[in-house]
Amino acid sequence: MGRFVIRRLLQMIPVFLGTTFLIFFMVHMLPGDPVRAMWGDKAVDPAQLASIRHNLGLDKPWYEQYLTYMGHLFQGDFGTTMGNRKVLDVITEALPVTVRLALLAFVFEIVLGVTIGLFAGLRRGKSFDKGTLILTLLLISIPVPVLGFIFQTVFATQLRWVTPTVQDSMNIGQLVLPALVLGSLSLAYVARLTRTSIVENIRADYIRTAVAKGLPRRKVIGTHLLRNSMIPVVTFLGTDLGALMGGAIVTEGIFNVKGVGNALYHAINLNEGATISGFVVVLVLVYLAASLIVDLLYAVLDPRIRYA
Repeated sequence: MGRFVIRRLLQMIPVFLGTTFLIFFMVHMLPGDPVRAMWGDKAVDPAQLASIRHNLGLDKPWYEQYLTYMGHLFQGDFGTTMGNRKVLDVITEALPVTVRLALLAFVFEIVLGVTIGLFAGLRRGKSFDKGTLILTLLLISIPVPVLGFIFQTVFATQLRWVTPTVQDSMNIGQLVLPALVLGSLSLAYVARLTRTSIVENIRADYIRTAVAKGLPRRKVIGTHLLRNSMIPVVTFLGTDLGALMGGAIVTEGIFNVKGVGNALYHAINLNEGATISGFVVVLVLVYLAASLIVDLLYAVLDPRIRYA
């Protein structure tokens, strides 16, 4: 197991470098001049623009800018915004909000998705199973902006259970509705994936053997059936955690959540390459860490899997 972890960590290095390189290159290729955009339509002295570009290192070739950026990054310096604010401060302010939102959505899709999928698989062909398939297909078909508007209309405007938009982004209670919208698509996939896996494994030989041995139904389902059926679900959940944080841009915009999505939206509009690259670096690290955790969980769920 130790050799596997070391090997996976070494594999992450080229992935991290390659991803940051592509993102930095694409940000550099965005049209527009971020320095000139600071003045909007106002006239500005060309000498002043050239001086600011020189101070920010934007007058160098993009590959030199990348090498300089990576050198600072490994020292913990994510650069500065056009407003002369440290990018690390922007990340530190926005990231906890998105982490709360993504983790809340993650809990919803695990608890509700796995539970619904389990009961649907155990009741294959019955009313609950058919209703689950219809409901999950409906959730998959509805775009997130439309679903967010529906949730706002029903739960905020008509029922008045919550406010239409988030007033305090640090308040967990106000993040419940955005988290439901954010995790709805993944919840539907988790439920369908769990249901399919349960249906496949419930007919396996080891389940029939466990039943023939007279094991209690709760132990057969919990220890044997559900544990083995969770392997494909865990694979999906591991990649989905990073997707939730990245996909929060739309949800945060709908509910006015001051998180990573909101900060990225403003950074893209202002063409602030350092801010965009900084947030992407964090999201890449989340993806890599989640991928490693998923691989390690395989051995926990299935003792037959050995990485040594």
